[in-house]
Amino acid sequence: MTAANQKPSDNPPSNLDFFSIPQSFLLQIGTASMVLLLITEKATVKALEAMGEASEELFRGDRLPILDFPDDNETKQT
Repeated sequence: MTAANQKPSDNPPSNLDFFSIPQSFLLQIGTASMVLLLITEKATVKALEAMGEASEELFRGDRLPILDFPDDNETKQT
């Protein structure tokens, strides 16, 4: 057991620089980053949709060349 009349230790106080930042500033940084994240997400979704529509245009039938297939009669005769 420790004595009741014991003198407190002379340890230096811990350096808590992080807690010296005002909470309103931390809230502003967090809010700005979340808004930027939402804007980036919407732009990414639009870009991916545009790329998907462009890739569909590549595979449409009216853009593909017409291939000449031999008739069934010609293949049976040979």
